[in-house]
Amino acid sequence: MTDKHYDVIVVGTGAGGGTLAHRLAPTGKSILLLERGGYLPRERDNWDSTAVFVKGKYRAPEFWFDKHGAPFPPEVNYYVGGNTKFYGAALFRLRPEDFGELRHHDGVSPAWPLRYDELEPYYTQAEHLYRVHGRHGEDPTEGPAGAPYAYPPVRHEPRIQQLSDDLEKQGLHPFHLPIGVDLTQDERGGAAQGSACIRCDRVDGFPCLLGAKSDAQVICVDPALAHANVEMLTHADVRRLETDPGGRSVTKVVATVGDGSTVEFGVDIVVVACGAVNSAVLLLRSANDRHPRGLANSSDVVGRHYMRHNNLALMAISREPNDTTFQKTLALNDWYLGSDDWDHPLGGIQMLGKSDSAQIHGEAPGWAGAVVPDLPFEVLAHHAVDFWLCGEDLPVAGNRVTLDRDGGIHLALDETNNIAGLQRLRHELQGMLGHLGMYEHHLLSHSIYLHKGMPIGATAHQAGTVRFGTDPRASALDVHCKAHDLDNLYVVDTSFFPSIGAVNPSLTAIANALRVGDHIAERLR
Repeated sequence: MTDKHYDVIVVGTGAGGGTLAHRLAPTGKSILLLERGGYLPRERDNWDSTAVFVKGKYRAPEFWFDKHGAPFPPEVNYYVGGNTKFYGAALFRLRPEDFGELRHHDGVSPAWPLRYDELEPYYTQAEHLYRVHGRHGEDPTEGPAGAPYAYPPVRHEPRIQQLSDDLEKQGLHPFHLPIGVDLTQDERGGAAQGSACIRCDRVDGFPCLLGAKSDAQVICVDPALAHANVEMLTHADVRRLETDPGGRSVTKVVATVGDGSTVEFGVDIVVVACGAVNSAVLLLRSANDRHPRGLANSSDVVGRHYMRHNNLALMAISREPNDTTFQKTLALNDWYLGSDDWDHPLGGIQMLGKSDSAQIHGEAPGWAGAVVPDLPFEVLAHHAVDFWLCGEDLPVAGNRVTLDRDGGIHLALDETNNIAGLQRLRHELQGMLGHLGMYEHHLLSHSIYLHKGMPIGATAHQAGTVRFGTDPRASALDVHCKAHDLDNLYVVDTSFFPSIGAVNPSLTAIANALRVGDHIAERLR
């Protein structure tokens, strides 16, 4: 393979890289996907709470370092499909306001160099490609949609329908959570005969044994590889990108492969999509005489402005049993941009997958004395209603990725960045519990979803380290996500985000990859 020259090499196979490869596959150009991991093993532990959440069996066996030099295990997974193998498949659009400048309690969320309506056609394409189930028009904060969802919303089970009804009685606007699953529902909302998705209780941070969750491997990578012009090399850890003597073009991609040897690949166009931290690391590690601070980094922004959302995973306790199996069907954005008594954004609320007793046992040390005393853990699991609260953190230059002399990855993060909105969002939810049929004083932190005991390790929503913009002095990429400093280097994971909003970033990464894919396809012609 080292003797081959490729028209395009894509580094990473997740929401950005996998989707872009799918877009370029029909061009007939020679495309090589380089994936650091292999295919995720299909095994019973894929659906085991202890293996996935408590023991972290599938997380990468590596450590990064915080700003004090203390090591921590990041929440990253190196498999074909990237972190989408373990995401919750909640596929939201950013709100139109997220593309403009938004003033928060602790500062300003900057404007994007493109508008919502420029990305909207690609949002629609992304929703259709990733089999998103939902209903436009239910959420008053969402922007215009060019077409309906191709699939109807996943129907609420009785306890969640009651929750939706109770929220409406409070004057709020709950809506069906947009989720990517290969589900055909029967007349009662159950999984129809022949449906790939069976509406199980593993639809969240678990990989899907049935291939029914819309991850990048299932939706994009495997179909792309059906084209004769597309190849993939797994267990290929890209170590650096080499440029021509003038420093204007990447000419070689250098990787360590499964047998430990180093190989080089010639290339015309390189697309980096390793995740916001590792994409920045690759560019920094590729420094040379022409690019002493790293590739695409004349502005000194590569690695800076790291974001990962301000998140809370919480468990309320229903007075009545919660027999729900497929719980991720409801969301609420009434306080996304502010509240009656606060002019700044708070964020959004959505459902998590249903807690089970193994997860609750894993939380036990942190919950001592905080739970209803007469409910054992197994009963508590039966009464659990699980929420995910998501608020925006701001792109602070000091929140950054750096490398030490030994190549160790360091992540500096101010964990108090803009958290006032999230605290108010929790207060809003807490104040409603009694009206929602739940115990009023028991809203428990569900830290097992947030990399238990190490908040900096919760990197699932990482973004912002190779931001795009129109000014080469303040951004690394142009509006097409091509490096200002190089003629043939693109970055299409969530690194390009100048701000992150308060919804899951995956759909925006997917839509942008389709947009950039069209640009590269035109260039290849």
